[in-house]
Amino acid sequence: MFNWFSLDFVYYPVSAIMWVWYKAFAFVLGPTNFFAWALSVMFLVFTLRALLYKPFVRQIRTTRQMQELQPQIKALQKKYGKDRQRMALEMQKLQKEHGFNPILGCLPMLAQIPVFLGLYHVLRSFNRTGGIGFGHLNLSPVENRQIPNYVFSATDVGHFLDANLFGAPLGAYMTQSTGLEAFTEFNRTAVILVGLPLMVAAGIATYFNSRASVARQSPEAAANPQTAIMNKLALYVFPLGVVVGGPFLPLAIILYWFSNNIWTFGQQHYVFGKIEKEEEAKKQEALERRAANAPAPGAKPSKQKKAASADAQTVPGGSDAADAADAADGASDGRPERNGKPGPGTKPSGSGAGRTPRPGAKPKKRKR
Repeated sequence: MFNWFSLDFVYYPVSAIMWVWYKAFAFVLGPTNFFAWALSVMFLVFTLRALLYKPFVRQIRTTRQMQELQPQIKALQKKYGKDRQRMALEMQKLQKEHGFNPILGCLPMLAQIPVFLGLYHVLRSFNRTGGIGFGHLNLSPVENRQIPNYVFSATDVGHFLDANLFGAPLGAYMTQSTGLEAFTEFNRTAVILVGLPLMVAAGIATYFNSRASVARQSPEAAANPQTAIMNKLALYVFPLGVVVGGPFLPLAIILYWFSNNIWTFGQQHYVFGKIEKEEEAKKQEALERRAANAPAPGAKPSKQKKAASADAQTVPGGSDAADAADAADGASDGRPERNGKPGPGTKPSGSGAGRTPRPGAKPKKRKR
């Protein structure tokens, strides 16, 4: 019966996705084929990560936005470092202004935790003999093969226990000492020979995945002491933890970890490249708008009559102000400049004495 208090809402979906892929690969490879079960675990990872693609993109955008806000965050820390309440209020204000939500940055990582626990539980539920974490279901090998495992039928349970690679079952682990009778064949040497390369590959994949993430951090974010500590954990402690913990985990869990990091590495490269192209396109668009609004090379800015008349009004003196406005009109109306000679139909003013004619114009004799 479905029980919400026992995380069945996680176990059943994980089991169902794995079951769909198992049936697809078993149709081609056979129901007891080791690789049919191994591929079902890998494609379980790929399916779940594909469903989390949009939250992953939000996580990347949130991380980049947080890196861009680092200078402002440091300024707030320097200004309100002693006043924690004011610091929290200013941080909330800054996040609200920029639409920044730190929870979105943790969502994909948090969503993977129940998936990992769900897969671990489903895989361990294939073998409920010897009291391996299931003391209340310490079944005999025969009884174990007669009980279904979530959406997997009892027949599927038997096929999982029968599947092995050179005597290495997918549900076995290198240091396992109980529940061995559930498997049709168990060879510890084979389990080590299969698990050891897989374990090292998972550790290497974790390292390169972490290094790719650290390399994309901004200098401001990398200089943060807390970020520096997290970078060291991601680069060295986490990969080492996979290698050290590998002998105590089923081969399927190590395969899950390897597949998850391979997917993350490729997806990270794709998403970062897409975001960088978007940012480059925005910069190019801004440059094109700026170039469209700028005057052509070598072109002189055109004079506007209104601007000229407005400048002329600032000149002291009534006739001199009018003279400045007329001079700005220039050749547009065909009249000679007032500081050269009077226009047609106008009488020379007394203030025009001593003025010089325009270049190339002959002086006109005055009537006596």
